[in-house]
This record gives sequence, structure tokens and C-alpha cells, in this order.
Amino acid sequence: MATYESKGLAIASSHTSQDGTFDIESRKSPTDDTMTAKDRHTVLIPQPSDNPQDPLNWSQSKKMMVLLVISACAFLPDYTSATGAATLIPQAKAWMLPVNTVAGSIAGNVFMLGVGGVVVVALSAYFGRLPVLFWFLLIGFVTIAGVAGTKTFPAFEGLRIMNGLFITVAQAGGLMFIQDMFFLHEHAKKINLWSGAIILSPYLGPMLASFQLTTLSWHWPYWVGTIATGVCLLLVIALADETYYNRSIPTIEQPVQKSRVLRVIGVEQWKSRPQRSTFLQAIMRPVRAILQLPVLIATFYYLVDFAWAVGINNTLSIFLEADYHFTTRSIGFFYFAPVIAILLGVVLGHWIHDFTAQQYMKMRKHKSYETGYVEPEARLMINWIALPLQFVGLLLIGFCLQRDWHWGITAFAWGLFVFGIQIATVGLNAYLLELYPQAAGEVAAWVNFGRSLGGFIASYFEIPWATGMGTIKSFGIQAALCGAVSITCLVLLQGYGRKLRAVSGKLDFKTS
Repeated sequence: MATYESKGLAIASSHTSQDGTFDIESRKSPTDDTMTAKDRHTVLIPQPSDNPQDPLNWSQSKKMMVLLVISACAFLPDYTSATGAATLIPQAKAWMLPVNTVAGSIAGNVFMLGVGGVVVVALSAYFGRLPVLFWFLLIGFVTIAGVAGTKTFPAFEGLRIMNGLFITVAQAGGLMFIQDMFFLHEHAKKINLWSGAIILSPYLGPMLASFQLTTLSWHWPYWVGTIATGVCLLLVIALADETYYNRSIPTIEQPVQKSRVLRVIGVEQWKSRPQRSTFLQAIMRPVRAILQLPVLIATFYYLVDFAWAVGINNTLSIFLEADYHFTTRSIGFFYFAPVIAILLGVVLGHWIHDFTAQQYMKMRKHKSYETGYVEPEARLMINWIALPLQFVGLLLIGFCLQRDWHWGITAFAWGLFVFGIQIATVGLNAYLLELYPQAAGEVAAWVNFGRSLGGFIASYFEIPWATGMGTIKSFGIQAALCGAVSITCLVLLQGYGRKLRAVSGKLDFKTS
């Protein structure tokens, strides 16, 4: 085998089976042209071209810079959305409306985060990754500024819903950028960083807003969100680049890049439009992706798995004020529990995801283990570890709130639950990306849709459910649903994955 390095980064070859998964068995007798990592052991996927414009050939520093910009942009949607959990009570007082009425604006925003993601990936397949990121983020900046400055609830609610549609661009489409720039064996670590920003954001938003509300009006948390969105927009303009590269055409036919500014606004991508999907093909990509049974099952799994995270986050401030008589500042400090848990999950995730996947392959004594390859199903091993943490966390929260257990136990339970969510999110996204690399954006968008739809539904009945039957029963039911659905879906995906893919047929797009 040969080792190819571009600016210090090893690059490798790829083989793809008919069902869209990587087929390591086709490399039983690799030639000297087969590229490996620096360790001369791991066969890297996919094989880069000899074109310096190929994102796989970018320097490691440029790749990480773009990934950090994308992660920062992915932080925005849930940060600004969940900020509303902390502003509910002061807004209800200012507008003299019931808290549940004001909470409806959160549900509408959350729902549009899911819808917007499906729109984003379809348009990215047609116009290119970078211009969609820029224009959507620009509209997101304008709408969040409108949210911060509005004085009436109808205007606030309308702008919040519109903001959700556009601000979700990097949250829903992040896997596209990771797939474009990084090799297969690098995916889990990069997904861990990107998803860490997403999972952290809905807890950091209310935490910072709670501190701001001790001395400032409810408008200021949204002005802070506006500033953060503006900074991310400037980072995209200054540092981001187009990551889409059509590997099906030779280097000599690749469009020559002339101006990064023109790529940001989409002029260069438009000139090379014939090399990407037609508009109809782009619109049909998300539809075809969700018709794949593994994608459909994974979306449903995440819908049920994450619904309670959104529901708890959007309503917990009400419980903390009623049960523990927390002040706004105390609620802000309480949010350190999930923030610390998620950061711990990101740090441990740098090693634990690859370790559990490799142990899965080792236990199965898979003959491809020697090459460093892991089956997509191996990525789901971490989800089995996450499940009991989520189950116990939900049960404990219910007992703590109803029986007035010490708030420290409630904080621990919440942290336990979101730690499980963090590591499960990475496992699921890594599984789908390795299963359908040609549909990276589409599978990420549907996972994002499942999370948003679950949160949208849970936000409506979390409070009435808990007040009507008590938190022990309501959170007990949530834990039971989480456990039953997770076990069923994981068994189907891991045990019958190949059969499900065979039934669904090949997912073959014009371009990746």
C-alpha cells in the first residue's frame, strides 16, 4: 500500500458497494496505489483527486477552520430558540398573556428548524453549499434582529417562526461539510465536535439569558443572539469556502476557482450549475432519502429520543420556580449541570466512539478489523451505553420534582440524561453518514427534522401532562417510551440493517 500526504494529511481510496455502504472486502489484494493513513494500516476513504481545489487536499488547518465556522453557525439555531425558555415569564408579564400562549412561539420556532433543514439540503444540492449557508444566515441575522426589537407578541411570534426556517442552515447541513472535507475514519471525531455545539446550545442559551434578565429586559438575550449571528455571518464571509467537489468528472473539466467572494454569494457555483443536480433532482433527494428504511427508522428513533430533551429544556424553568422557588439567577446557575455534562461528552467522545466501534468489530472477529475498517452498525454500540443513562435520568427528574428532592439530585439527573443524548447523537449521525455518504446532507436533515418535530410535540404537552398526573408518572412514561422505542429501533438497525437496505433499494444520486 502507498501513503499519500497532502500538506501533512494522509489521503486514501474508496470502494462502495451497491447498497451505498463501503465495501472493504473489495480490497482483499490492495495494490501499491491503495492509499493509507500515516500508520500504513488504515485504508482511508474516499480517494482524493490530484486537484488542489479538492477539499480532501486542503490543509488540515483550513479544514478545521471551516469545520469550526460551521460548528459555530450550527450553535445558533437552538441557542436562540431555547433562549425563549428563560424569557417566557417576563414576556408573559410584559404582554399580559398566559405563559402557555407565549410558549407557543417556541414550539413554532422549533418546528421550523426541522422544516428548514430539509429545504437547506435540497437547495445546497442545486446552488452549492456555501451560498446557501451565506444567504440563509443573512436572513437569519435580519429576522433575529427583528425578534430582539419587536414590541408586540404577534410580530415576535411571526419573526421567531421565520427565523427558525433560515437559521438552521449549518445545524441541518453540517454533515455535508464533514463528508466533503474529511476521510471516513475521521468522521466520528468531527461529528462529535459539530454535534457538541448543537447539543450544548439549547442549554447555554437559557443559562446566559437567565443571568442577563437579572438586570436587563427580555429584549437583551435576543440582542446577544443577534450579535452572535452577526459574528458567525462575518466568519462565513471571511473564512468559509465551497466544499462541494464533483468526483465523477476529471480534474481537467473541473471549474477553475477565481474568487472566494464570488463563491460566497454563489456566482461561481451558478456558472458550473450543469455539474450538479437539476432542480427536480435536488428537491427529490430528501424524499428519496427518507424512503430508505434505515433513515426512516433512525429519524423516528431520534424523534422519540430527543423530544424529552427539548420539552424539559423549554419548561424546566417553570418547574424550578414553582418547586424550588428559584430566582432567575438561580435558574441560570442550574443550567451549568447540562452544560458540564455535554462538554464532558464531547471530551470523552473524542476517544469513546472509535473505541466502542472497534470493540464491536473485534468481538465479531470481523476480518476487515485488521484494515481499520468498522461497519456502520458498529457506530451504534455507543447508543446502547447512552440508553440506560437517559432512562435513569428521566426517572430521577420525575421523582425529584414531585417529591421535592434536593435540587442537586435534579441537576445530576438532568446532566445524566443530556450526557446520554450527546453521545447517542454522535453515534446515530456517524452510523447514517457511513451508511449513506452520498446523502450526508439529507440524512442529517431528517435527523434534525426528527429532533425538531419531537421537541415541537413535547413542548405542547410537557407542562399539562406533568401538572395533570404528576411528574413521576409523566416522566416515567417518557422514560418507558424512550427505552422501548430505542431498543426496538436499535435492534432493527443493527440486527437487520442489511436486509432493510436491500428492501429499500439503492440510493443513487446524480452527485454526492
